[in-house]
Amino acid sequence: MYIAIEGVIGVGKTTLARLLQPIFSSEVLLEVFEENPFLKLFYGDRERYAFQTQIFFLLSRYSQQKHGVPEALEKGPLISDYTFAKDALFASINLHGGEMEMYQRVHEALAERIPDPDLIVYLRATTDVLMQRIALRDRPYERQMDRAYIHELNEAYDEFLSGPLRAVPVLTVDTNRLNFVTQPEHLEFIADRIRAALGMVPYQPTLPLSGMNDLTDLARRP
Repeated sequence: MYIAIEGVIGVGKTTLARLLQPIFSSEVLLEVFEENPFLKLFYGDRERYAFQTQIFFLLSRYSQQKHGVPEALEKGPLISDYTFAKDALFASINLHGGEMEMYQRVHEALAERIPDPDLIVYLRATTDVLMQRIALRDRPYERQMDRAYIHELNEAYDEFLSGPLRAVPVLTVDTNRLNFVTQPEHLEFIADRIRAALGMVPYQPTLPLSGMNDLTDLARRP
């Protein structure tokens, strides 16, 4: 079993992966992003540093997944907090012209060697909620995060996960009113949806919380 969690910056991918690890007795593969020496520069000047940032991420993600995914799956189930394919989403927003053409050639050559997950869990949230979560985690290089950029990513993710990855099942979870860090029932709500999406066990169709019946459609499979 190989599950990948996806969503826009700040939505809670890494946190959820760590919380699901003991529930599914899985290995966890977390993206290494803070080692990118261009990331802080990119947030200060996207146009100038986009190509360097993107190529570094592409090669780093390829190296990690090419070795990390097969090795982890030999031990048992795996949960990752990103997909290799999402690199192309960021490139489509940040690169243009000759830089984009060069990137696409490299990405296509590398992507053939990366295994697809069995399920993608897509965490959604409004742009306003994402900006609040980004501010709360207070990473230095994200303090001047451009709201327009997050909104553009939000729209791109919706389109991306209903298109190029349609061969991989996608479980969409609206996280706007969920707090799976402090509310165990919210975490179990997501775990149940994952079990159902993978055909493991029947799941409870509503959150076990009084007054929360309006959240019965928080998760759906497109």
